[in-house]
Amino acid sequence: MNRQFQSYYLDSPLVKGRIFDIFEPEKITKDTAVFFVHGGGWHGGSRTFCHEFMQELNNRGWLAASTDYRLSGVTAFDQLQDIREAYDRFVTWLKRHGRPLKIAVYGESAGSHLASLLLFAEPGECGEKCQFENEWVKPVQGILHATPYDFLPNDWMMPQFWATMQGIAGKPYSEDPARYERLSLKNYVRKNNPQTFFIEAGMEHLFPSENTRKIAEAHRSMGIRSHWKVYPRVEHGFFYELKRREQLAAFEDLCLFLDGKLETF
Repeated sequence: MNRQFQSYYLDSPLVKGRIFDIFEPEKITKDTAVFFVHGGGWHGGSRTFCHEFMQELNNRGWLAASTDYRLSGVTAFDQLQDIREAYDRFVTWLKRHGRPLKIAVYGESAGSHLASLLLFAEPGECGEKCQFENEWVKPVQGILHATPYDFLPNDWMMPQFWATMQGIAGKPYSEDPARYERLSLKNYVRKNNPQTFFIEAGMEHLFPSENTRKIAEAHRSMGIRSHWKVYPRVEHGFFYELKRREQLAAFEDLCLFLDGKLETF
């Protein structure tokens, strides 16, 4: 299948990390576009990690975009600004090309943390500062893999990972616990959240899967048909390519979710 692939920088002069890619199939047959946010522990990863998923979505008629964000010398608030502004510029692209303003947002691990805040919180509500070209267009769906329920210290958390979280928060927890609450997804679960599909690993060791089930159940009680599913015998961040059985199963479920046909609990 013929595809068009284009990168777009947010700034002039260019700023490393503030760039997104668009993969456009030869023929778009789906109304919803998919916007990807990569993982990597807030300090690693690349938008190119999502290209395989974007290509396969193109094969099935979906338009897809994938964003980077700054990885060094910044806080999670700055990273949330980056992905919100990339999302907004994707909205500009959709408008220019006469496409529906229906966007599903995908995120994995640290990318899932940032994507979940984009999905559930209003612009600026977490404390990030953004410059938009458009009125905010709320995503219509979310797909979140390995999602932190909150940004708070827990007894089960590995010390080195907690150190990473405190670093990206910008201040130690003891000095400013309020900023950790602003970065916690649990505080933004409400009736205007988009329908969300939580993809969880059976051997998840960083973010307890039962916490995202609580969000899905809360959504169901509000009339939001969210989904939650555990894939057995796979590890944190397993959904990084399309080779293993559970990876392929998760991708098929993702497509069913985008089409409004997924059935879980």
